[in-house]
Amino acid sequence: MPHRILLGRQLHPAGMAVLNARAADLDIVTLHDAPAEVFNQHLSSADAAMLWLERIDQAALAVAPHLKVVSRLGVGFDTVDIPACSARKIPVMVVNGTNDLSVAEHAMMLMLATARRALEHDRTVKGGGWWSSPDPGMVDLAGRSVLVVGYGRIGSRVANYCRAFHMKVMVMDPGFHPARIAADGFTCIRDLHAGLAQADVVTLHCPLVPATHHLMHEAGFAALKPGAILVNTARGPIVSQAALVAALKAGRLQGVGLDVLEVEPSDATNPLYAFPNVLVSPHNAASTEEGLSRMARQAAQNILDALDGRPDPAMMVNPEILA
Repeated sequence: MPHRILLGRQLHPAGMAVLNARAADLDIVTLHDAPAEVFNQHLSSADAAMLWLERIDQAALAVAPHLKVVSRLGVGFDTVDIPACSARKIPVMVVNGTNDLSVAEHAMMLMLATARRALEHDRTVKGGGWWSSPDPGMVDLAGRSVLVVGYGRIGSRVANYCRAFHMKVMVMDPGFHPARIAADGFTCIRDLHAGLAQADVVTLHCPLVPATHHLMHEAGFAALKPGAILVNTARGPIVSQAALVAALKAGRLQGVGLDVLEVEPSDATNPLYAFPNVLVSPHNAASTEEGLSRMARQAAQNILDALDGRPDPAMMVNPEILA
């Protein structure tokens, strides 16, 4: 019998081409942002599932006796119960190395747009105004200190981009030895609050795990250098929205650039939207044409590799199950 593959939504043609090359061996079911109960209903007969924002938790696994692989179209995995999948020996696959360029460029876009108040000035000009203030409220990035939190593929690329902008780069990631960070030419930070006190810009690139949930909270914003810029292209819950709103109301931030929110999707009542110095994109930092193509190909290949009994450990969140 063919393997049944469940896609949470329409896959980029580059990924479909990978799957269609094995069409005789596959039965592909594509949903369209279906509610959880509908997704789980189809999951019950699936051998493989490709996820966007869909969740694989114990309840989903309980109705999926045939599931052999979970493939995420991305590198985050906070929507997947990793221990539960590991207990079933189900590989959880991500697309390492496919979206770091796209997300890093997006982080720099948010950094630049916030520093130059691009959205505010755009609205002023299109509303019939012009440069009416003697102080446009813009700042240069060159010469400023940036704290890069998380030094994986995305964070390390952002650190290098910031260096190209002649910024003073600090890096915080307990997973990397200080000598490695120093060898790359950056200042290693071990104490978050000490780094925040020095940072003109903070850009977040760490995974969402219990230790990073609300990493930026009341105490973090209190420690942050007044007038700093915050950029988050990682995961929304790394930042406490309530604490961020309070910091904005207190005027402690030059601006904020967000690709992610604590609750997604968010409606028009979100208090963050009331601040003109907050720039938000809809969790699409990786979604350039090139990024989507790379991610789709790898996510599809991850499914085929796992179904063939040879998942790539470099793409697995839980490679220990191979032992």
